[in-house]
Amino acid sequence: MTHDCSFLADLLDDDQFSLGDSHREGHAGDWGTPDDEQVRPDVVVWPESTDDVSAVLAAADDRGVPVTPYAAGTSLEGNATPTRGGISLDVTRMDAVLDVRPADFQVDVEPGVMGSAVDEAVASEGLFFPPLPSSGDISTVGGMVANDASGMQTVKYGEVADWVLELEAVLADGSVITAGSKAVKTSSGYNLKDLLVGSEGTLAVVTRATLELAGRPEQIRAGRALFSSLDDAVAAVADAVRSGVDVATIEFVDATSARMANAYTGSDLPDAPTVFLKFHADHGVEEEVAFCRSVFESHDVGRFEVVDGDEMDDLWQARRDLAYAVQSYDPHLTPLHPGDVTVPISKYPELVRFVTDLADERDLLVPCFGHAGDGNLHFSVLVDERDDEQVARGEEVQDAIVRRAIEMGGTSTGEHGIGRGKREYLVDEHGEESVEAMRRVKRALDPNDTLNPGKIFPETVGGGRVGD
Repeated sequence: MTHDCSFLADLLDDDQFSLGDSHREGHAGDWGTPDDEQVRPDVVVWPESTDDVSAVLAAADDRGVPVTPYAAGTSLEGNATPTRGGISLDVTRMDAVLDVRPADFQVDVEPGVMGSAVDEAVASEGLFFPPLPSSGDISTVGGMVANDASGMQTVKYGEVADWVLELEAVLADGSVITAGSKAVKTSSGYNLKDLLVGSEGTLAVVTRATLELAGRPEQIRAGRALFSSLDDAVAAVADAVRSGVDVATIEFVDATSARMANAYTGSDLPDAPTVFLKFHADHGVEEEVAFCRSVFESHDVGRFEVVDGDEMDDLWQARRDLAYAVQSYDPHLTPLHPGDVTVPISKYPELVRFVTDLADERDLLVPCFGHAGDGNLHFSVLVDERDDEQVARGEEVQDAIVRRAIEMGGTSTGEHGIGRGKREYLVDEHGEESVEAMRRVKRALDPNDTLNPGKIFPETVGGGRVGD
């Protein structure tokens, strides 16, 4: 053991912590942590209440034991990897829907609740949680808040941060705070709630979240549009958003991604640039569909089809399975890193063209897809890990895409967070003075670097502490 965690026996029941190899191995990384970068914690802890979290953090902070929050482990930038050992704090036993208040369009939940369980809990009231990411059935609310997640419906409803009203959280020293308000607006004091959202467990551990809900739309339509050229497809997306087409979802899939989806799902999606669409409305949805069609027709759309009811699931199956399709397409090719950049919508066509041209120039397979309506592009640089030269080319391409997105006024990560994977871009994106301001916040709230050390800040790439 790197750290002495025997103090946990005085704080928790025997079944709330484990030194077992299988439990520790299962918490050594997340989906975005390569095998050779995983780090086993000294112990896995399962708190069952805010008091448990507070007691563990206070004792760990006092003894210099690092604590890395953990939930479903579905993050993609090594956010939940316990880089310095210590405690992996698994909040999945705190999975209750505490209170549904339909009259206020609100729900209180614990951090270990799966996103899909929130929708299930409020469905009978005709409500839903709009910013739920596409991974909502396998990821937790705590993880969504920590990474400020977003999904396919961001273009209409915004990201998770826009729907979090109030948080209960435990600071590194065990102090319990409440950030935000159950009122839908407040200008009282510092906005601690928004500071904690997206902080990736480096400032506090969320133990309760009050989420805002919305009424389920009366009219839902889904569709897809096929284009003969990549440029027409991405230009149509940007034009639709700028024109004010009221879409709930507008997703882009390039021809390579479509081919991969067909191979994985057995779908009949043509190998052509495709835009997937969803429309939500309480009235007038057909007019909005017609408006979108007219915009797309000005960009030479080849086929535009919209359906409702059970047909929607069949139409969208290829898009939903795309992440798995990319991973399984060729057994000899592996995605280097999860690409997740976002640019202003006017720059989206330019970014997609840059990625496509760069992939052709460097002779690499780089499928592109993503939440196009908010300028978010996912891409996967596929390489044969046995070919060192190809891996090096792939790393150069990955880096060039991220840096070009930042140059365009965008960000290195639209929804996956910084974690370990994007630390080197933080200063380029925000500037040294802004990053130093972030460091000061971290040092003020967590002077001993107890919470999720080794994440976000560039200096931690070499193993240094934020406070050094």
